[in-house]
Amino acid sequence: MPVNELNQTPNSTRTHIGIFGRTNSGKSSLINAIASQQTALVSPVAGTTTDPVYKSIELHPLGPCVLIDTAGFDDDGELGAMRTERTAQVIEKTDIAILVIDARNNDFSEEEKWIDRLKEKKIPIIVAVNKSDENDQIPSWVKQFSFVSVSAKTGKGIDKLKAMIASKAPSDEDISITGEVANAGDHVLLVAPQDIQAPKGRLILPQVQTIRDLLDHKALVSIVTTDQLEAALRLYKDPPQLIITDSQVFDIVAKLTPKGTKLTSFSVLMAKFKGDIDVFVKGAAKLDTLKETDKVLILEACTHNPLDGDIGRIKIPQMLRKKVGEKISIDVRSGNDFPDDLTSYALVIHCGGCMFNRKYMLSRVEHCVKQGVPITNYGIFIAKVKGILDRVVY
Repeated sequence: MPVNELNQTPNSTRTHIGIFGRTNSGKSSLINAIASQQTALVSPVAGTTTDPVYKSIELHPLGPCVLIDTAGFDDDGELGAMRTERTAQVIEKTDIAILVIDARNNDFSEEEKWIDRLKEKKIPIIVAVNKSDENDQIPSWVKQFSFVSVSAKTGKGIDKLKAMIASKAPSDEDISITGEVANAGDHVLLVAPQDIQAPKGRLILPQVQTIRDLLDHKALVSIVTTDQLEAALRLYKDPPQLIITDSQVFDIVAKLTPKGTKLTSFSVLMAKFKGDIDVFVKGAAKLDTLKETDKVLILEACTHNPLDGDIGRIKIPQMLRKKVGEKISIDVRSGNDFPDDLTSYALVIHCGGCMFNRKYMLSRVEHCVKQGVPITNYGIFIAKVKGILDRVVY
C-alpha cells in the first residue's frame, strides 16, 4: 500500500453519493465539477460510463465521501440492460442520491421510476437540473424535492449543490464502534493475534478502526497478541474494564478474562457498527435447530485468495460441520456477489463488513429479513458455537 493511502479515510466509512440520470444528462460532467478535477470520463457518445465508477474525495463542508458515477438508466439493448442492473445495485450503497436531469427534456417518466426506487430505500434525493444555462424552465414536479439549477460548463449552482449534499448527510453522532461498551478513562485491552491473515507490517482494518474509536472516546488502550495475554494481565494493578479480542480466539481469551471484566470481539463490535446486532443475535439462535440437510451461505465483504486457516472459507465451515454434521451444504460468496433469492438457505453468516459502508450492510440484512432467512455475523456465530454468547457485550 502506498504511504499516502495510510492517511486516507477508508471508503467504508465515507458518505456514499450516488449520481443517477439518463445517458448524456451530464452526470460525469457534474461529478468533475463537484470534485473540481477530471474524475469521470466525459463524452457526447451515449453509454460512455459502463460499470459504476467510485471516486473518493474530500468535499467541503461534508468531509470524506465517495462519488459514484453510474451508467444511464435509459441505456438500451442487452448490454444496456446489464449496465442498468449495475446502476440499480448502486442504490443499495447510496447514502445520498443526486438525480441529474436535462432541463431541455419534456418526458421524465424514467426519472419517476427511479425516484420511486430511491424513495423505497428512504434515500435523500437532490435533483440537479443540469444544462440550465440553456433552459431556465424548472419542471414543476422537481419542486417537491430539494433541487438546484446547475451548469457543469459555467459552474453555476455547484457550490449550492455541495452545501445541499452536506445538509443531507447521515448523522454519525450516535454511531460508534465502542461508545456503548467503553467510557473515558477505561482501560481497554485488545487481543490481536497476528496470524497469516494479518497484512505484514500492519493491523487489519477492524483493529485499526476500533483503536481509533477508543482513542476518540479517551479510553486507555493497550494491545497484545493472544500468547502474551496472561503475562499482560499480571502487569496491571487492576484488571481492564474491557477486553476486545479477535473472535477466532474467543474461547481462549474468555478463560483468561478476569471476573468483572467485560468481553467482546472486533467482529461483534463491527456487527453493531455496520449492521443490526439484534437481528444477528436472533439469527444465531438458528444454530440450535440447524440440520445436516440444511444449506448455509457464508458472505465475505472483501475478495481475497483464501489462505490456510481462512476464517470464512475454512474455520467457520469446520465449526458448522462439527456442530451440525459433515454433510451440511455450505456456499461461500465474496465481495458484491450477493444472491437475489436467499430462500434456499437456512442461515446466512456474514463477516464484520469492514469493507462495506453501513448502508450496504443494512441493505443486505433487510434482504434476509424480508425473505425470512436468519442472518448472523462471524463474531456472534463463533461466540454462540463456543457457548459464551451470553458473556459478550455490545
